Amino acid sequence: MSDKNLIGAKIRQLRENREMTQQQLANASENSVELLEHIENGDVVPSLTPLIKIAKALDVRIGTFMDDVQQRGPVIVEQGQTEKVIYFSGQKDQTKESALEFYSLASGKCDRHMEPFLIDVDIHDDAEFKPESHEGEEFIYVIEGEIEIVYGSEKYTVSKGDTIYYDSVVPHHLHAYGEKPAQILAVIYAPF
Repeated sequence: MSDKNLIGAKIRQLRENREMTQQQLANASENSVELLEHIENGDVVPSLTPLIKIAKALDVRIGTFMDDVQQRGPVIVEQGQTEKVIYFSGQKDQTKESALEFYSLASGKCDRHMEPFLIDVDIHDDAEFKPESHEGEEFIYVIEGEIEIVYGSEKYTVSKGDTIYYDSVVPHHLHAYGEKPAQILAVIYAPF
């Protein structure tokens, strides 16, 4: 998994370019040094929340971790051309399992304020889910299957063709619901 999940190397590069230690970045992002070390080494697949906090501490968009080449004009992603896959656990902070595969739909678009993703949501029967929060908002459209969203103390089941929009400052968690994986379109806004 670590050979596919290259976010850690990008975080290390950005941190070192800013002459920050792991301890300084951990403090600024409210993450543990241990988690940051594991992410940078590609040893774990983190959930999205620690990465959003790291992006904010580095003063970059979350999409910066996925971008290679910046493009000023419109970015078109043709069907079947979503090559960049980023893995997130959607579970505890430290895991080697991936429940979410993110395909960026705006990779390379500079100065964007939203992060659109096509996400494959796998089933994990015995997973321990930990709701997390971050600044911003999320919009989700279910393309296939069903998902369950834990939002604060409430649970919402969202089926194929349905949408949900919520403030992400409320602790939340998303996972496949039922016996089949799901696919969603998610647009994440995290202010910086």
